[in-house]
Amino acid sequence: MTVLNQLASALKRRDELPNQELALRIIENNDHQAIEELVTKLSNKNKDVQSDCIKVLYEIGEHKAELISAYAAEFIQLLDSKSNRMQWGAMTALAAIVPTNAELIYVSLPRLIEVADAGSVITKDHLVNILIKLCSIRENEDDAFSLLMEQLLKSHANQLPMYAERAIPVINSTNKKLFIEVLSHRINDFDIESKRKRVEKIIRKFS
Repeated sequence: MTVLNQLASALKRRDELPNQELALRIIENNDHQAIEELVTKLSNKNKDVQSDCIKVLYEIGEHKAELISAYAAEFIQLLDSKSNRMQWGAMTALAAIVPTNAELIYVSLPRLIEVADAGSVITKDHLVNILIKLCSIRENEDDAFSLLMEQLLKSHANQLPMYAERAIPVINSTNKKLFIEVLSHRINDFDIESKRKRVEKIIRKFS
């Protein structure tokens, strides 16, 4: 049985469980051949196959990033897809492999930001995840933090508390002043009281 025959669409399933189970089998067997096959089918004419393949690949990445790290360029190219599902799926995969292929992802940030700015909320969520992970890498932390603050300044108010909370692990004595300034600048943007309180709590934590 080829890897394609194990995808949810091939099994006539509408849930993601077959894809998740396939990802775990590939990880367990370090099955590089299966991964290569999945990558080559990202451009398949069948949209369901495309969707299943990117799902399996980013599930692999979230558990064992090094298995898909070599395909960062393919994921970046996939950001040009007209399919929203493939765009945010590619961004999810890239977020997973930041620790193992930070250099290529870092130099590709202008393209990633361009795609996220025009893309869905999920695409933006994973760009923020990428920037936060890059902030943890000394060579990239200053630029990545500046770009992260730009995202916080222009993000939708509904997303801002989550982004700010996710950023907490990379806040330190050097950057906390700017972090507080950015959050304070946005504090009156919330229509929902609970979201404003979440941001106020973060501001107090670092003040």
